[in-house]
Amino acid sequence: MLGNWDVLGLRATGSIDYAIDGAFVPESQSHVFTQNEPLRGGALYRLGLVDQALICHSGWALGVGRRLLDELIRHAGARAGRPGQLADSDAFHTGFARTEAAFRAAKALVHETWDDAEHTLDAGRSLDVRQETMVRLALNHATSTIAEVSRFVYASGGTSALRDGLVQRLFRDAHAGTRTSPRARRCSRSAAASWPGWLPASRGKCSP
Repeated sequence: MLGNWDVLGLRATGSIDYAIDGAFVPESQSHVFTQNEPLRGGALYRLGLVDQALICHSGWALGVGRRLLDELIRHAGARAGRPGQLADSDAFHTGFARTEAAFRAAKALVHETWDDAEHTLDAGRSLDVRQETMVRLALNHATSTIAEVSRFVYASGGTSALRDGLVQRLFRDAHAGTRTSPRARRCSRSAAASWPGWLPASRGKCSP
């Protein structure tokens, strides 16, 4: 084992680097990282490892965001009817509505983008530069959105969000996730430039 995984969030992933010396790994048990022509399986496997990881990251982001909002709904509902509680606050209602809408918009973009990618793969084609960029942009947008969701839930959750528990862990995971997804600024810039054709195809795709 190389080092440890003492991090702010995403602790359960156990992402510890390791090395094995003197072990023989047969070619049949290895892969080329950039390979996108599968030996078996369906059209999905033509995405390659990087794009398949983007699906996983996108699903993670949407799951964390949904759970945060559901926990806030439960928290507010448990105190409904008492004077001065969240459920009676117009400001909270407005903030929650905006946060819920932002999350649902991010989720819709992820679904729309991957629906388009799936149709392309099913037709026997590979993703073009714009599609490659859009799946990364959708992930970046979802990840930054759930970070905003986590801040609203934390601010609305009172002392229960401050203490050790599910909301605190989701808050930390959401912010740790912003460090592991593709770089948002570069990805947004590449996505915008690829639409009108301002950049050559080789420059219109943001990095994984």
